[in-house]
Amino acid sequence: MIDLYTWATPNGRKASIMLEEVGLPYTVHPVHIGKDEQFAPAFLAISPNNKIPAIVDQDGPGGKPFPLFESGAILFYLAEKAGRLFPTEPGPRYRTMQWLMFQMGGVGPMFGQNHHFRQESVQDPYGLERYAKETARLYGVMDKHLAGSTYFADDYSIADIAIYPWVARHPRHKTDLADFPHVKRWYALVGARPAVRKGMAVPFEN
Repeated sequence: MIDLYTWATPNGRKASIMLEEVGLPYTVHPVHIGKDEQFAPAFLAISPNNKIPAIVDQDGPGGKPFPLFESGAILFYLAEKAGRLFPTEPGPRYRTMQWLMFQMGGVGPMFGQNHHFRQESVQDPYGLERYAKETARLYGVMDKHLAGSTYFADDYSIADIAIYPWVARHPRHKTDLADFPHVKRWYALVGARPAVRKGMAVPFEN
């Protein structure tokens, strides 16, 4: 059994989608970040950077409970535990890894800043312009790549799982997927997967 500590954010939903995809049993523990529950000592013992998601695998290495934080690390761990969605052959493996890193270093931080500077309470035109442009640039990178590929790597993988919940926020960062037809096709394909639909509803539909 895996304990999943999460909230209704793109990063949180990476973990729940992955758990649904690989079929590992898990228990959800909502961490309400709007109420600062991520700063509770019990949660910080699992995730010292006070970020969701985090997991505790009750049957971790050596059969002992194993805590893990950072969504990318969780995807790697669950993929290797289940033996799915992360290739073992070097070429496909590193192609998958590069697109996962693209999400972690680009899509997540830049889309997140876009969301931040669109808040009425922020009112920073420079920040909004900067991150809106970077969001559009990243969509262009994805669209060009997906023009020649069904998925981000050789097959459906943890790279797609990492990127999907962020693209699902396209209304929030004011992006029309019609402007990026290959991303739109990929988004519909991945979004039709039952495990993705289930994972996106954890810990509640938002």
